[in-house]
Amino acid sequence: MARNEIRPIVTLRSTAGTGHAYVTRKNRRNDPDRLTLRKFDPVAGRHVTFREER
Repeated sequence: MARNEIRPIVTLRSTAGTGHAYVTRKNRRNDPDRLTLRKFDPVAGRHVTFREER
């Protein structure tokens, strides 16, 4: 049960406004704030910033 508390499943939504999202896990101890990653958005056709959605 501790796995869900330490590494919750988070949704990363594109900041380009395309609506594309990635689903991943994050370590809450290392990243207590919202996660931001630069990933490829196939709708926009380029790399954009993805922010964690709650």
